[in-house]
Amino acid sequence: MVIASIDIQNGKVVQLKQGEQLILQRDNSGELAAEFDRYGEVAVIDLDAAMGKGSNFEMIKPLLRKAECRVGGGIRTPEQAKKIVSLGARKIIVGSGAFRGSAKNEFAVNIPFLESMSKKIGRERLIVAVDARGGEIVVDGWKTPTGLDLFEAAKTVEPFAGELLFTCVEREGTMTGIDLAPVRKLRETVSCQITVAGGVSTLAEIGEIASLGCDVQLGMALYTGKINLADAFTVSLNWKKDKSSLLPLIVQSPGGQVMMTGFTDTEALAETFKRGNVCFHSRTRNKLWMKGENSGNVLKLIRLRADCDRDALLAVAEPAGPVCHSGAWSCFANNRDYTWQFLQDIIAERFRSPSPGSYTAALDDDLVREKVLEEAKELCEAKTHDEIVWEAADILYFTTVLMTRAGVTVQEILDELDRRHKK
Repeated sequence: MVIASIDIQNGKVVQLKQGEQLILQRDNSGELAAEFDRYGEVAVIDLDAAMGKGSNFEMIKPLLRKAECRVGGGIRTPEQAKKIVSLGARKIIVGSGAFRGSAKNEFAVNIPFLESMSKKIGRERLIVAVDARGGEIVVDGWKTPTGLDLFEAAKTVEPFAGELLFTCVEREGTMTGIDLAPVRKLRETVSCQITVAGGVSTLAEIGEIASLGCDVQLGMALYTGKINLADAFTVSLNWKKDKSSLLPLIVQSPGGQVMMTGFTDTEALAETFKRGNVCFHSRTRNKLWMKGENSGNVLKLIRLRADCDRDALLAVAEPAGPVCHSGAWSCFANNRDYTWQFLQDIIAERFRSPSPGSYTAALDDDLVREKVLEEAKELCEAKTHDEIVWEAADILYFTTVLMTRAGVTVQEILDELDRRHKK
């Protein structure tokens, strides 16, 4: 997987050389998060919080529902980590706190801290940053050497973390190339997932890192245009496992329904990213084809993800119409799954293009609120199983009408429920 980095300082997206020298800055974090999410998880780092100089958390919060984010920078307590996860973060990155001992100016792997973090949010969500210069762990924005050996520290940390983020500090922001020797040794030292950062500047390096079974985090090379994220995604995949150089591609709707399967190659992937619609390699015709090129029922790409072995892909895409050549909604089902999102889509369409006599279109704000109150009372009074089903369906319908009129989406409600569940 290729992970794009969004480093935030003073309310701006920045890129720093060696963690200090400002090279560039932008103010479009939301656009960047949405774009980067097409290719992999996004690393969002609060540099001010990491250095104890403030917080950009209010700027970061909306990004957590816009992209699949891993968040780091100044996260010092399990409660803080839990809150960020509840707001939508996929993973939490901790650094300095993992290597501070109990006494002032003492450095050691902080086992109690890592245990509490792992217990609070789950080992699979915890990433420990093992930033190193010359094989020595450094903390406090890479300013403070700890005397801790990178590889010994990594082994000690591994039982508590699902992943390590290794930054080759000497090369960070320099675009002079990654030092692969410590990457190889680190890969031999631990079995957990490793993400590598620091100096990566060519597609060849990304391919070599991927061949070691490691992910890559990109910053400077991406922002300066030296590396294209679509090309980086493609080269990180395992094309050598199959002699035909084809990878299976599964397409899933945003609601989770499997739509179809096919095969892709480097040409089809490039066209998918270029067109924004999912393209395949036809084994029958031995050529590129875009789903919907004749029918118009294209698959608008939302994001692509590789599996754990990087030899199969999952595309989340919005279908413009029936996907199967037979006219069925999916190659695996005749009809679209009836979901809460589908209900809201129908209601929204009734408002956009009301047909004569449409009951939904006639529900103004006052009337729909009256109906919600009425149906809530009837649901509370329902006694039998069938009565509860009937009244619950009524209140869900009218509540969704009220939401749609107010511009509230189903996803926003689900995000809030997810936050409460993880709180």
